Amino acid sequence: MHEIEITEIPPLKPNEQSLLAMHTLLNVFNVLRGELTLIGLTLAHDDALLARGLALCDDLIASLRDPVASFATAQQVETHAAAFLAEIEAAIAAHPEKREDPEIAESLANLRSVFAILSVRARELLARAQHPDRWEVIAVDELRNNFFATFAAFEKNSHGRFRIVYNAAQQEPRDYYFDFKIESGAGDWLRMPAVFHDVLRDLVANARKYTAPGGHITAALYQDPTILRIVVRDTGRGIPEADMATVAHFGQRATNVGDVRTMGGGFGLTKAFLATKQFGGRFWIASEVGVGTRVRIHLPYPATLPMTG
Repeated sequence: MHEIEITEIPPLKPNEQSLLAMHTLLNVFNVLRGELTLIGLTLAHDDALLARGLALCDDLIASLRDPVASFATAQQVETHAAAFLAEIEAAIAAHPEKREDPEIAESLANLRSVFAILSVRARELLARAQHPDRWEVIAVDELRNNFFATFAAFEKNSHGRFRIVYNAAQQEPRDYYFDFKIESGAGDWLRMPAVFHDVLRDLVANARKYTAPGGHITAALYQDPTILRIVVRDTGRGIPEADMATVAHFGQRATNVGDVRTMGGGFGLTKAFLATKQFGGRFWIASEVGVGTRVRIHLPYPATLPMTG
């Protein structure tokens, strides 16, 4: 695969910077919007049945372009979740014959997962805003379990379109094989900038999005005494060589992915690169069309950072 190091991208406008900071909420709101549409179709064959909730989703997504409004949105996610649930319950009450419908039950279970994720993401964002340059100590098992929960959410939100397995011997044609590895020279913990929870989720989500079921996705972290090394690799459609220098620019996607339905904003790689640059790291993309893509990140530990738990 051809590999290049990304060292610069065009500067972002203030509204783009705000969207980037709130990227994790944007993704969740887009998933929520899709679930609301699906519930309307299942209850009454009306994709606009839950009009208030859909309008609220649109307003919340729009708010993420403004730094002040976006933080207000993050602070009020519990209130918004209650409003969504109240409208959904009223809609189900108006169609009592659908209350036991398996599709409604599945959508409600997905929504509970979405609201739980939304609450966690909002808390992470608000905490990170207080200490944007902080490196945190995290137990390896905790980080691993957090990502297994993320992978389970990918699977749940697919409504049966695919399954995720962690053993290649279990893989069927519609399954993704996920290989997630964490090793630390410090034993059972590692240090990582808090924003890299988002970065890893975005990179893995991109790898899944642009890899057909049956593919193999690898995410790996290795902490040695001086550098945190991160790799995310897939067996997806790959990036044309002519696009590789610009694919990390804000809002840019490779020219061969126009047919891929996406709920993101097209700036997962932008966020990954800028977060890497923020912490003095290096960022590489390697890809080949029809073979797959690999993103490598090296984050040097600050000299003043104690290497103890």
